[in-house]
Amino acid sequence: MKKIFAFAIMAAALSSCHTNPFMQEWNTPYGIPPFEKIRTADYIPAIREGIAQQQAEIEAICSNAEAPTFENTIAAFELSGELLSKVCGVLYNVSETDNSPSLDAVMEEAIPLLSAHSDNISFNKVLYERVAAIYNADQSALTREQQVVLKNHYDDFQRNGVGLGEADQKELRDINTQMAAKIQKIGNNILAESNAFKDKFGFSVSAYPDMMTSTADRDQRKAWNEAYTTRCHNGGEYDNSQLILEVMQLRIRKAEIMGYTNSANYTLADKMAHDSWTVDTFLDGIMRSAVARAEEEKAAMQAVMDQGIASGLLPAGSVIEPWDWWYYAERVRKAKYDLDEDLTRPYFSIDNVVKGIFTCAEILYGIKAEKLEGVSAYNRKCVTTYKITDADGSLIGIFTTDYFPRSSKRSGAWMNPIREQYTLADGTDVRPIIVNVGNLHENLSIDEVQTVFHEFGHALHGLLTKCNYASVSGTNVTRDFVEMFSQFNENWAFQPWLLERYALNSRGEVIPASLVEKVNAALKFNQGFMTTELAAASILDMKWHELEEIPASALASTEAASQYIDAFEKTVCDGMGLIREIAPRYRTTYFNHIFGSGYNSGYYGYLWAEVLDKDAFSVFTSKCAPEGEWDLEAAHALAMEFRATFLEKGGSEEPMTLYRSFVGREPDPDAMLRGRGLK
Repeated sequence: MKKIFAFAIMAAALSSCHTNPFMQEWNTPYGIPPFEKIRTADYIPAIREGIAQQQAEIEAICSNAEAPTFENTIAAFELSGELLSKVCGVLYNVSETDNSPSLDAVMEEAIPLLSAHSDNISFNKVLYERVAAIYNADQSALTREQQVVLKNHYDDFQRNGVGLGEADQKELRDINTQMAAKIQKIGNNILAESNAFKDKFGFSVSAYPDMMTSTADRDQRKAWNEAYTTRCHNGGEYDNSQLILEVMQLRIRKAEIMGYTNSANYTLADKMAHDSWTVDTFLDGIMRSAVARAEEEKAAMQAVMDQGIASGLLPAGSVIEPWDWWYYAERVRKAKYDLDEDLTRPYFSIDNVVKGIFTCAEILYGIKAEKLEGVSAYNRKCVTTYKITDADGSLIGIFTTDYFPRSSKRSGAWMNPIREQYTLADGTDVRPIIVNVGNLHENLSIDEVQTVFHEFGHALHGLLTKCNYASVSGTNVTRDFVEMFSQFNENWAFQPWLLERYALNSRGEVIPASLVEKVNAALKFNQGFMTTELAAASILDMKWHELEEIPASALASTEAASQYIDAFEKTVCDGMGLIREIAPRYRTTYFNHIFGSGYNSGYYGYLWAEVLDKDAFSVFTSKCAPEGEWDLEAAHALAMEFRATFLEKGGSEEPMTLYRSFVGREPDPDAMLRGRGLK
C-alpha cells in the first residue's frame, strides 16, 4: 500500500512537471512537431491560448494609430495566430489519421471555440475598414502577390458577412457553429461505418473495388454492394440522413443571408467556374459522352455474362447488375488487353512506387528525397519522413507518408499541410511540412499507383511553393484549380522511361515492355463507367446545393430524412440520364468530400481541373516526345518552367493568368475527354 501511495505521488509530480509542447519553441529537426511529447490534454489549453494571442495581435493592428498600410495591417494579420496554426496543423491531421474517443472529445470542444474565433475575425469592422482603406487606395506600389493577398482578404470579409446587420451576424454565428459540429459528426459516422464494414466482411472499404473485381461469387458481391452503398443510411446508430439534411438547411439559410438564391451560387462566386449554370453545363456535356461509352461497355460485359448463361453457370435471363460491373469489366479487360493485375502487382510494391515518385520529381524538377531516421512522428509504426532538398542542396521541406489502413484512419487518400510555407517579418523562409495519407496495399493495383502519384502531386504543390504569405502559398488556390496539379502528376506514373527506373519485382527484374504496353493500352479502358460515376457524384453534389429549401417534414425523423434522400437521389439520377447499373461514386450519406472535406459545390473540380491537366500535359508530349520517345532534358527544362509558373506561385496569381502564361492560349475543352478516350 505504501508503494502504491508513493507511486501515485510520483505520477502526480511528473504530471505537474509536464509543459505543454505547443507553448514552447520546437527545437526539433526541421521544426517537426514533437508528437511523442504531445498529450491529448494539451490541445484545448493551447487552442485557447492561441485564440487569445491572435485576438491580442489583431487588437494591436486595429488600435494602430498610423494610417493603414499593407505592412502594418495585411502583413501583420498574415503573421498573426502562429500558436493557433501550430496546434491546428497537428490536431486536424492526427484526428483524421489516429482518431480516438479522446480526440473526438477534443474536437467537440475545439470546434465551437474555433468557429467563434473565426467569426470574431470575420465580423471585426475595424479590421475590415483598415483592409478596405488599403484596397481602395493606390495599389501600384504593391507586388502582384500582395495585390492578390489584399484582394483575397477584402473579398473574404465581404463573403463572410462583415456588412451584415447585428441580427444576421448573430444568426450566421449560430449557423457556422452548428454546421462545424454536424460536419464533424458526419465524418465520425462515416469512419465508424467503414470500420463496421471491415469488421463484418474482413476487408476495408478502400479494398472494395479489388474485392468486387476478383470475387466470382455473385451473391457475395451483391451483399457487399448493399452494405457499401447503404453506409450511414441504414437507420443505425451512425445514420447520417438527418444530419445531412440539417447541414443542407443551414447552408441554404447561410446563402440566403448572404444574398444568394442557393448554396451552390454562394460557394462558386469566387471559384473559376463562378456560377452553378456554368458547372451544370460543363457536367451535362461530360455525362452524355460518358454514359454513351458506358452503354457500350455494358454490352461487352453482357456478352461475357451470356457465355456464362450458355454454359449453365448463370440462370437464363441474367443481366448486368451494379454488383457485376467491376467483376465483368475485369473479365473484358483481360480478354481485350490480356492484362492481369496479379502480374503487375509484384512490380508495384509501395517502396518501389515511392521510389518512382521521387525519381520522377528528381528528373523533372531537380529535387531529392532523403529518408530521415529517428525523427518524431504521430505514428512511428506507420509514418515515414523524408527531407526534400533542391538541386543546390537547400531545404525545400519535410514530406511524410502514411499509406496503410487502420481503424483510426478515415478512408480514402489525401494531402495535409502540418505547416504552410511563408516568410517571416525578418525575411526567414519557413519551409512546409506536408503529409500524404492513403489506405493502400503492400503491392499496389494500377489505380493505387495513380493514387500515390496523385497525392504526391498535391505534395509537390505544397512543397515547391515560394510565396511570402501563407494564405496564398502551396495548395491555397481555388477548389476547381487545386486538382490540376495532383492529376497532372498522374500522367507520369506509367511512362516507360520512368517505369524502367522504379517498377522492379523482388528479383530486381524490370517490368517487361510487353506488360508496360498492356498497362498503358488499358488505362483508357472502362472510362465510360469511371467518368459516369464521377460525373454523377458531381451532379448529385450540385443538385443538393442548388436546393432552395428542405421540407420540414423531411427533418422530422431519421426515417423521414432517409426517405427524402432516396427520393431526391432517384430524381437526380433519372434527370441526369444515369443508367441503373451505375451509381454515383458516392451516395449522399457517405459523401465525405461535400459533407466533411470542404468540397461542397466543388466535386466537379476534379473533372474541371482534368481539362487543364490533360491540356497542359499535351504541351509536354508535343514538345518533349513528338515522335513518342521522350527527350528527358527537354522535359526537365519544360518542367522547371511548369514549376516556376504553377508550383512555386501557389495562389499568388489568378489561375487563368498562370495557365495562359504556360500554355500560351485558352484551355482546350475537349482535352479531358480525349485523355479518357471518350472523344
